[in-house]
Amino acid sequence: MLQSAPPRLPSAPAGELPLAVPAVTEVPPALDGGVGPVIIHGRRLEPTPVFDTYWRFAVARQALYGARLRGEAPPWTEDPILAVHRFTNCYRAADRVSQFLITQVTYCGDQSWREVFFRTHVFKIFNRISTWRLLTGEIGEVTWADYDFGRFNAVLQARLDANDRLYSAAYIMPPPRLGEARKHANHLRLIELMMSDSAPEKVAGAASMKEAFEVLAGYPGMGAFLAYQYLIDLNYAVGLDFSEMDFVVPGPGARDGIRKCFGPAASGIEADVIRYMADVQEAQFARLGLNFDGLRGRRLQLIDCQNLFCEVDKYARAAHPDIAGISGRTRIKQAYRRDAAPLTAWFPPKWGLNGATPPDDKAWGGSRPAASVSKDLKCNGVVRQSVLFDCAPLQAR
Repeated sequence: MLQSAPPRLPSAPAGELPLAVPAVTEVPPALDGGVGPVIIHGRRLEPTPVFDTYWRFAVARQALYGARLRGEAPPWTEDPILAVHRFTNCYRAADRVSQFLITQVTYCGDQSWREVFFRTHVFKIFNRISTWRLLTGEIGEVTWADYDFGRFNAVLQARLDANDRLYSAAYIMPPPRLGEARKHANHLRLIELMMSDSAPEKVAGAASMKEAFEVLAGYPGMGAFLAYQYLIDLNYAVGLDFSEMDFVVPGPGARDGIRKCFGPAASGIEADVIRYMADVQEAQFARLGLNFDGLRGRRLQLIDCQNLFCEVDKYARAAHPDIAGISGRTRIKQAYRRDAAPLTAWFPPKWGLNGATPPDDKAWGGSRPAASVSKDLKCNGVVRQSVLFDCAPLQAR
């Protein structure tokens, strides 16, 4: 079994804390005997070998992330499954699309809550960086104050007419029925509905993350999983400050991973299982002799443990083909393809993991210099009485 090596600290941009990740590059084989039964929500669950794999996968995937941040040459892992298949990061906020959202959408532009809410939904509906670049390149700054359905719709329709994709394949985005013929047009109408129905104010005024989730889930086409994912994205902003340990909604992939870790007895209590994993993470890493320092000291949150179940479901298709989930899928579809673009690792300043200056947008193909979060900052030469980023629109390419 590969033993944990002493952690190495990768370099970090000036003013940021180093990202501590253990230098483990392989998921070790399962320990003989595993772990005994656990009681979750009054149920006795029997962990399978995938339970130990869950923790080993987290350590190995975080080590791979750290190696890339340090600029090490590939290969970044000796694990044959991690080496050839695509898996998201342990921490949702560290993934490339989340990093783009945080650095180029959430904290770039007018920080008034209605504008942040609007920008976030425009980006997340499509969840595709190239679509955001298209809109900012053709329209300029994306704002609710200057929003025009006809203009947005024309830009998006032209891209469709050129046989280009608008949506990411990461989420299934069911179109709401709001009177338009095309999916993207109905999604624009959905955003209009939310803005006119004071959704930003209702979410900000919610007494809990669950209450805010229920606001979003009440709109057509949302559904529980998307509403939760969108709320996590909104919560990166200055305007909300819910703890990511408050509430979780298991997605279908996570339910598959939970089934593989605990068997059918976990059906119906998946949210409780996710909370259990978050609560016992330090004890389980210690039991297995693994060193997991988290994200600059930040523990795995409920959203991260939820995502890890989804990724371990995929990993187990190759590592534990004899242990079935719910979906019956047996193949990992996405192969790893190297992206030469540099990684960014900048997180909401309120987390206390870095300074208030996000990286510039050169990693995303733009030319905007970095700007700090501050009051009364000039944006395009105009002083506004709110927290702003002075940001030029990205050019479509």
